[in-house]
Amino acid sequence: MEIKLNNPYAQEELKAQVALMQVIDPELNVNIVDLGLVYGVDFSTEGQIIVRMTLSTPHCPMGDAIEQGVLNVLRQTFPDRTPSIQLVWEPEWNFNMISEAGKEQLNLL
Repeated sequence: MEIKLNNPYAQEELKAQVALMQVIDPELNVNIVDLGLVYGVDFSTEGQIIVRMTLSTPHCPMGDAIEQGVLNVLRQTFPDRTPSIQLVWEPEWNFNMISEAGKEQLNLL
């Protein structure tokens, strides 16, 4: 998830990123941000948050739990906004999207 500091919503995006780091993939025990599953968060529509994200596979057995976790942490962090998830499959997730911290947690380094 890339945050551009010249974006008028950069502060909200950073706050959302920190919140989303609380959502842990139950199978890998790594947060979804470090896994590279979150592609972006859109605050441009008043009263809404749209999370553009993917899952490791279209049939991820923990997909529902991850999505519910995303909605829960964003509702807690931004009570004045309604979160929604835009699940996308392009670009397709792969291990190269995992952050250095995530790779460390998975002993991939």
